[in-house]
Amino acid sequence: MHDIGQTIDAANAEALRRILSADPWLVDVVPAREVLRDLPDRTILHAGPPITWERMCGPMRGAVTGIAVFEGWASDLEDAETQAEKGAFRFEPNHDHGCVGPMTGMTTIGQMLMVVENRTFGNRAYCAINEGLGKVMRFGGNDAEVLDRIRWLTTGLGPLMGAALRELGGIQLKSLAARGLTMGDEMHQRNVACSSLLLRQLAPALARVATDKAELARALTFIGANDQFFLNVAMPMGKAMTDPAKSIEGSSVVTAMCRNGTDFGIRVSGTGDQWFTAPVEMPQGMYFPGFTEADANPDMGDSAIVETIGLGGFSMGAAPAVVGFIGAGNASEAAVFTRTMREITVGESQEWTIPAMDYKGAPTGIDIRLVVETGIMPTINTGVAHKKPGVGQVGAGVVKAPRGCFEKALVAFAGKMGVK
Repeated sequence: MHDIGQTIDAANAEALRRILSADPWLVDVVPAREVLRDLPDRTILHAGPPITWERMCGPMRGAVTGIAVFEGWASDLEDAETQAEKGAFRFEPNHDHGCVGPMTGMTTIGQMLMVVENRTFGNRAYCAINEGLGKVMRFGGNDAEVLDRIRWLTTGLGPLMGAALRELGGIQLKSLAARGLTMGDEMHQRNVACSSLLLRQLAPALARVATDKAELARALTFIGANDQFFLNVAMPMGKAMTDPAKSIEGSSVVTAMCRNGTDFGIRVSGTGDQWFTAPVEMPQGMYFPGFTEADANPDMGDSAIVETIGLGGFSMGAAPAVVGFIGAGNASEAAVFTRTMREITVGESQEWTIPAMDYKGAPTGIDIRLVVETGIMPTINTGVAHKKPGVGQVGAGVVKAPRGCFEKALVAFAGKMGVK
């Protein structure tokens, strides 16, 4: 009789092969209604596993009311909250529609979405444009300044970027991320290098397609001043890379990790699109002046998709500057996180290597068996939102995935494999 362990190992090798052989390209920025044609009216896609209005945290509620006003579904924030309480909006996870979104992760048909295409397998993933730092919708911001910025991303920067990317024929992301790793990025909390490298490729095309000099200047200034701009590119890159690894019979590799401020959820290749959830953890890190842990909301966002492909907390060794947010004593401790994450993954990338660790590859392919067996939980780099709606970001740090969702996933996986 064929050993079940060999069956799982073979399936995991195939999942890892699909992830590592991906060829993701940023190819366009398009109106969401063009790619989310089947979305029911008044649907709001959010970060994390499924959740109802009644269970949403403060910043998630703040973002929901803000995006409802942006879409014209409510006259003001109070009206939006009243409608939400009455069930006027439909809530579904981004992941169920090929999308991802940072923190609150609001995605609706009136926005522009960046398009990442995996040219190895032909699949696509989508994400809204990064708003910048501070009081922004992804951290629960919802005032006039926040909404005006999203309107400009929709009517100004989005169409301009789309035209530039089409003129370029797209931008290859895997090599860009590889360069970013050598320059101190880990593509979750630190995106300084990759944001600059992306702008370096985009700028000439933006200049060629722009018809309004002032609008071009605004676009270049916005991207150049936004150190986190690449995060919203890294996320759909991650989803485009992991989606082909879904539904491989016998594979215990994680294909999605996300959180909504209330629950942490994972999906596993061998169990398809089933969610396994547990209460989300509180981030540990540093807070902006005037804020403390008492102000913080539990972790949220689809951005943990980058950890599933070996970036973020799994490549902390490439980004020693990040350790300042986690209270580490010295920069060399960043490598400890990467070495530890290697104990719960099935392989490593040959293209994404870390110079400070003798060019070891980024640990890739989280195995739920190894997580439960070792007790080592995936480390995720993250931002921290204020627990009240409308305030915004108050800090940054790291968070651990909760053990409960991995235990639930392993039980379900064992059942699929016929193990009692």
